[in-house]
Amino acid sequence: MSPVLPTTWKVPELFHSRLGEQAGRQRMMSAEGHLLLILHKLPEPGNPDRVPIIFWRDPAGAWKSTGGGAGIADLKEQLDLFTKAVDKLEDQIQQPPSSANYFDILQETGPLFRLIRNMHTALQQAREAFPADRHILNARDQAGELERALELLHADAKNGLEFVLARQAEVEAKGTKQLVSAQHRLNMLIALFLPLTALGSAFGMNFRHGLESVTNPLLFWSVLLLGIFVGFFVKAGIAREEREEESKR
Repeated sequence: MSPVLPTTWKVPELFHSRLGEQAGRQRMMSAEGHLLLILHKLPEPGNPDRVPIIFWRDPAGAWKSTGGGAGIADLKEQLDLFTKAVDKLEDQIQQPPSSANYFDILQETGPLFRLIRNMHTALQQAREAFPADRHILNARDQAGELERALELLHADAKNGLEFVLARQAEVEAKGTKQLVSAQHRLNMLIALFLPLTALGSAFGMNFRHGLESVTNPLLFWSVLLLGIFVGFFVKAGIAREEREEESKR
């Protein structure tokens, strides 16, 4: 006897032989008109373990479960819990775009989507084995809708996160471009005024150079024009180097 199944269940021996100490993955088994559905409950926040819930349908169509023992009502309740979780995620994705919000949604929808997908697969197999059971049909359809909704949620959150990251990168690139432009203008100003400053500093020093007695303003204007000429010459050289670096990119 498998410890997974209640001892009061009169199920085929094949079910016991195919079950170990734990319920394992989500799946269905059928034998001698009996159906055994092994599903997982909605995971609790912060708990990575999967809690199984097992449903048994006898040949007469009666259902039992390891949950509250209500059979098909337990199956409906489990699917309704998944529906509420998906509705909560759909409300969450409507919040203002943020990388943290999208990341949280991705963290939740990933494992939840895999769980629902496997549940849908097990219910589809049960539907194929017992096509006349309307309870299985309705459960299969609800699981299919949940799988599709989670798939869309996961894709929307992924696209939203990529858009937010791309927009942040664009803003950073624009800021870097503005910084480079400001630095370029600063270089132009330095190139223009540095020669004037150097010449002014040299001629303003207290040493005898033989020009102290010159009163003709022509000397002053000559030095000033020389500084401006040198400044434009240096500026042109810097601009040429920047154009060469830009063409190499």
